[in-house]
Amino acid sequence: MKRYAFDWVDAFTDRAFGGNGCAVVHDGAALDVSTCTSFVKETSLVECTFTGSSQVADVRVRYFIATKEIPFAGHPTIATVAALMARGKVKGDHLTLETGAGVVPITIEGDLIEMTQAAPEFGVMPGRAVVASAIGLPVDAIIGEPQVVSTGLPFCIVVLRDHDALKAAKLDPEAMPTFKAACGVPVDVVLEPFLVTLEGATEAGDTFSRLLLPPPMPPEDPFTGSATGAMAAYLWRNGLMDHAAFTAEQGHWMDRPGRARVTRVGTPDAITGVKVAGRGFGLMQGDVLLPDSADV
Repeated sequence: MKRYAFDWVDAFTDRAFGGNGCAVVHDGAALDVSTCTSFVKETSLVECTFTGSSQVADVRVRYFIATKEIPFAGHPTIATVAALMARGKVKGDHLTLETGAGVVPITIEGDLIEMTQAAPEFGVMPGRAVVASAIGLPVDAIIGEPQVVSTGLPFCIVVLRDHDALKAAKLDPEAMPTFKAACGVPVDVVLEPFLVTLEGATEAGDTFSRLLLPPPMPPEDPFTGSATGAMAAYLWRNGLMDHAAFTAEQGHWMDRPGRARVTRVGTPDAITGVKVAGRGFGLMQGDVLLPDSADV
């Protein structure tokens, strides 16, 4: 057993119990996968991060869900930087993170943390009927053609006609194998529909989103920073968002309101990056004893 310092940070919010929580285990990047996934399960969070030294960036960050390691995630990135800042490990207003999706540049403006996600990759269009079946909605509730988009982690971006459709959506786990096959990915790949409406949850927002999750993860993600970047790229490319910078909201119906500033790098036809900015609220600090893989 070894003792590690950790921070529990609510990301994309400036208050306790808002946004999306993430536990950041400092200097834990060398831990084995089994220990890291067991830690995520113990917290009941969607994702946790483990930091370490890097030869190509200022800090190495590994991202885990309850079942596996993933290359990148948005709200854990905000949470990780907020945790590093709280412990005095950030010097200046710029930082780079080594992730499984490449080096992610970070800019800090006071308490606002902005990550630059990778240029979007636009993938398969699975068809409205398949997506509608997976989320329990009629086909005409979907605007345009859903598409798999990644700015570091892939999501199927689905634009819904209004808040009523967004509220009525319900993920059908039994439909996910068909959905994933239509998206061109194996059933064990992490990929869900990211649902968005072109109206904020509040007057301050331009979009409002939900991410419904299958077991064993929690049923819904309060705020999804990586999907927000992919969603923004989809909206810009398809002419659904006129502004080069806008405010994205998520989590309000879960009583965990979150907000991000999203900014385009490049033109709608040639997006070279997506900047997603938010705040982090440090909820807990402490130590955790983590075992070797043989003890899990």
